[in-house]
Amino acid sequence: MIEFRKPTADDGKEMFRIVRESKVLDVNSEYSYLLWGKYFSDTSILAVSDNEVIGFISGFIPPDQADTLFIWQVAVDGSFKGHGIATKLIAQLLARVNKERSIEFIEATVTPSNIPSRRLFDGFAQKNNTKCVVSECFTEKQFSGEGHEAEFTFRIGPIFN
Repeated sequence: MIEFRKPTADDGKEMFRIVRESKVLDVNSEYSYLLWGKYFSDTSILAVSDNEVIGFISGFIPPDQADTLFIWQVAVDGSFKGHGIATKLIAQLLARVNKERSIEFIEATVTPSNIPSRRLFDGFAQKNNTKCVVSECFTEKQFSGEGHEAEFTFRIGPIFN
């Protein structure tokens, strides 16, 4: 059975591990995941099975978009992929956040090569009978150095709960 709950600072090391092992997501400092668990737990969520963190979403409400939940990272442990956990994480997080706020949109940025995330957000929009509008957020030139793809914003909504 999978439990969904808010992360804490103590979960930061597992969030870091899952991202590092994904080989797809940008790996941020371990410190950033500790901060995420401590200061952004109201807009983030973990999936836990047998007391083991198997997935998470880190999210926040942009300061100038009170009706939008921005999903920074969605990550699922490799051994649990393909079971719809990422979709369940989004649905559970949206339901929890909507108890205190009125979220009408979900936003995330995705690189062109991250096909699983592109499918996740397109599929979530379809399941909720709403639109997924894709627009450029950051160009390759905005990143320092070589090798970072452009990031495209996926804006899902309006979502009516």
